[in-house]
Amino acid sequence: MSDLTHFDSSGNAHMVDVSEKAVTSRVATAKGHVQMAPETLTMIKEQRAKKGDVLAVAQLAGIMGAKETARLIPLCHPLPITKVALDLDVDDTLPGIQITATVKTTGQTGVEMEALTAVSTAALTVYDMVKAVDKAMEIGSVRVVLKDGGKSGRYQAS
Repeated sequence: MSDLTHFDSSGNAHMVDVSEKAVTSRVATAKGHVQMAPETLTMIKEQRAKKGDVLAVAQLAGIMGAKETARLIPLCHPLPITKVALDLDVDDTLPGIQITATVKTTGQTGVEMEALTAVSTAALTVYDMVKAVDKAMEIGSVRVVLKDGGKSGRYQAS
């Protein structure tokens, strides 16, 4: 367990001490999707959902999710987020919504969890807004595709 930074030498969970880490610019991008019936996607595209504009509400929810990550994930540090960009794109071939979140900060630890939380929150919001007509929707492929900044440098998914 010593290679896992969220556990101490005794195996107990703890918040990592980042006080000695350098303050650097950091960015992370995460992606995911919500797969649904073609009729559900058409309803979203035509803005006929009874709860309102699904993509606009999900975009705001994703931004809010990124900002609340430290309150949701027990060992995450509260960070001064400097930017959250969320794109929700209609994908007729899925069929569904492709979600991309990019989060930036200048700090002592990265924003991968914030980007993942933004995607997850946006996906859950899409589900919530149209679940009355499509309970079989599937949320999937939530993953980090880019992380840059800090000691470990750049990671980009292939």
